[in-house]
Amino acid sequence: MSTVEVLDTLDAVPAGEWNRLAGDDPFLSHEFLSALHATGCAAAGTGWAPRYLVARPGGALLGAMPLYLKTHSYGEYVFDWSWADAYERHGLAYYPKLLAAVPFTPVTGSRVLAHDARVREQLVDAALDLARTLRVSSLHCLFPMREEAEQMRERGMLLRTGIQFHWSNRGFATFEDFLGALSHAKRKKIRQERRKVKEAGVSFRWLEGAEIAASEWSFFNRCYRQTYREHGSTPYLNLDFFRRIGVAIPHRIVLILAYRGGGPIAASLHLKSGTRLYGRYWGALEFHPALHFETCYYQAIDYCIARGLAVFEGGSRGEHKLARGLAPVETCSAHWLARSEFASAVQEFLSRESRSVDRYVDELNERSPFKRPPATEATETRGRSEHDTGSP
Repeated sequence: MSTVEVLDTLDAVPAGEWNRLAGDDPFLSHEFLSALHATGCAAAGTGWAPRYLVARPGGALLGAMPLYLKTHSYGEYVFDWSWADAYERHGLAYYPKLLAAVPFTPVTGSRVLAHDARVREQLVDAALDLARTLRVSSLHCLFPMREEAEQMRERGMLLRTGIQFHWSNRGFATFEDFLGALSHAKRKKIRQERRKVKEAGVSFRWLEGAEIAASEWSFFNRCYRQTYREHGSTPYLNLDFFRRIGVAIPHRIVLILAYRGGGPIAASLHLKSGTRLYGRYWGALEFHPALHFETCYYQAIDYCIARGLAVFEGGSRGEHKLARGLAPVETCSAHWLARSEFASAVQEFLSRESRSVDRYVDELNERSPFKRPPATEATETRGRSEHDTGSP
C-alpha cells in the first residue's frame, strides 16, 4: 500500500504516462480530465474535490484511479438520492462520499487504470482503505468495465445494473442501408422525421477538430446553456472547458451544426475514439419538429457510417432512442456503504431493481426496431398466446 499515493491534482503526473494507461478513451485522457479541473467545472468549489490514486513505485506510473470527494450527487447519472434521503431521515450524513468516475460522463470505461491485475487489486483496496480513513459514508464506482466491477464485488462492493441505448454498425455502406435493416414502420417514421427537417430548410455540417472556430464554440455554448435553461437547471460545463478540449484533443471532437437561412440554429457535440462516437450535448435556438432527432441521432449515425465507426453511444437513458435504431445495453456500477445496516438495505433494493431491469431489457428487445428473420418470426408467432402482442 505504501506505493499508492493520493493526489489532488494531475499536474504532477506526466500526460504521456497517464495516457498510456488511459488508452483510446477520450474521457480518461489527461487532457480531458485536466480541462475539467482547470476550468473549475470539476473542482472542490463545485463539490468535486480530486483524490486521485496513483501507483508509481520507483517513479514509474503503473496504475491510477480517478477519485473524487463529493458533497452532492449531481452530474453522476447513477441516482442515489433515495439512499442519501434514508441517511438524512436517520440523522446521518451521506455526504461527503467517495466517487470513482469521470465527472458528468455516463460512458462505460476503465475506472482502474492498470495493465497488471495485481496493481488493479491494489488500487481497489486502496480506494476502500481511503474511504474508511476519511470516514465517508460510501464509495461508488460509476460505469466501470464489467471485469472491474466483478473485481470490486469480490471485495465486498454491491453491483448495480443500468440501461443505455447504443447503435451498432452492421457494416452499413449508407444511411439507406441502415434504414433497410429496420421494420417498415420504423423506417417510414425516420424518413418522415428527416423530411420534416429538410422541408424546414435545415442543412448540416460536420466539423472536426481544428475546423471548429472560436465563434462556433461560442455558438455551441449558447445552445448547450439553452438546453439547461429550458430544463430549469444549471449547466455543469463552461465555454473555457469546451475551448480547452478543442485545442488539447482536437482529434477527439466532432461538432454537428444545423443551419437555416444561412445561420446556425442548433448543434450537437460528440467525442470519439478509434471505434466509437459518443453523443454528449446538444441545444437549439429554434424549434423545428424532429430537429433534435436529426441533430443528435441521425446525423451521428450517418457520421459513423461515413467514418467506419462501430458504435454510437447515445448518452444516458431515453427509451425514445429505441425507435431510432439504438439498442438497449446494460451498464453497471459498484457501491460500498460503511454502515452495515444501510448496506443490507441497499443490497435488498438492488436485488429487486436488477430483476426489474432484466424484465425491462426483455421487453425492449421484444420491441426491437429491426426486421426479424422470417424463420424466427414464424417460430415466435406459433409460440405466442392470444394475450401476447409480440413486437409492435
